[in-house]
Amino acid sequence: MTGKKEARARRALLGAGGYHGTGILLAIFFLAPFAITILSSFRHGTEARLPPIPPWPTTGFSLDAYRGLDSFGAGVWQHTLNSAAVAIGTALLTVVVSLLAGYGFSRYRFMFKNALFVLIIATLMIPFQSILTPLFIILAKLGLNNSLIGLTLVYVTLQLPFSVFMMRNAFDAVPKEIEEAARIDGARDLKLLVRVLLPLVLPGIVTVAIFAFLNSWNEFLAALVLLSDNSKFTLPILISAVRAGRLGAIDWGAVQAGVTVMSVPCLFVFLLLQRYYMRGLMAGAVK
Repeated sequence: MTGKKEARARRALLGAGGYHGTGILLAIFFLAPFAITILSSFRHGTEARLPPIPPWPTTGFSLDAYRGLDSFGAGVWQHTLNSAAVAIGTALLTVVVSLLAGYGFSRYRFMFKNALFVLIIATLMIPFQSILTPLFIILAKLGLNNSLIGLTLVYVTLQLPFSVFMMRNAFDAVPKEIEEAARIDGARDLKLLVRVLLPLVLPGIVTVAIFAFLNSWNEFLAALVLLSDNSKFTLPILISAVRAGRLGAIDWGAVQAGVTVMSVPCLFVFLLLQRYYMRGLMAGAVK
C-alpha cells in the first residue's frame, strides 16, 4: 500500500515537473526575442551598427543606438508622441461609440436591428487595402487629409465593427434583472448605463480599448498613405525609414532601439490590463 502511494507521489511530482518545465521553456521561447532586442539596443558605438550577434553588449551598455534613432525624421520623441496621440484617441473614441452602440443593440428594439448588426459585422470581410483610396478622397474633401485627426477617425472606423460586436456580447452577458431593479429605483438610461452597467461590462471595455490601441499603434499602411508631412509620421513609418537605412547602410542598433520603443508600450498596456482581457473575450460565451 505504501509502495502504491509512493508511486502515485512520484508520478504526481514528475507530472508537475513536466508541466512547469514545459511552461518555463515556452516562456523562454516567447520572451527571448524581446530580451535579444532590448539587449541589442544598448550596444556601444560601432558595435551597435553590426548585426545583433551576439545580442548582448560586449563593450558596455550605451545609448548610442537611441541617439542614432533620434537622428531619423523629426526625432523619435516627436514620432512617439504622434503615435501615442493617435492610439489613445482611437482607443477612447472607439470605446465611447462601441459602448453606446453595443448597449443599443443589446437592450433596445427597433426596425431592422438584426439586419443592421449583420451589416456592421459584414464590413469585417472587406479588405482594408481596398478602401484606402475612397478614404483618402473623403478625408481630402473634409480637409482632414495629412492630419492625425483624420488618421484617428480612419482607425476608429476600422475598429468599430469588432468593437460593437464585443460590447453587444458584453451587455448580453449582464442579467436584465439588474437593469430592471435599477429602473425601479429610479435610474434612467444614461445614469443606468454609467453607474450600474458600466462596471459590469468593464472587461469588455478594456478588451476593446486594448485592441484599438494596439492596432492603431502598430498600423503602417494607412499612416503611410494618408500622411505626407514628415513631422506627423507615426512610429511605424519611422521604423521603416530606419530599416531602409541611409544609402543602403543599415544601422542595426537604431533598428533594435526602434523595435524596443515600439514594443515596450504594447507590453506595458497588455500586462497592466491582462486580467480584464480574457474576461472580456469570454463575455457572452456562456450564459
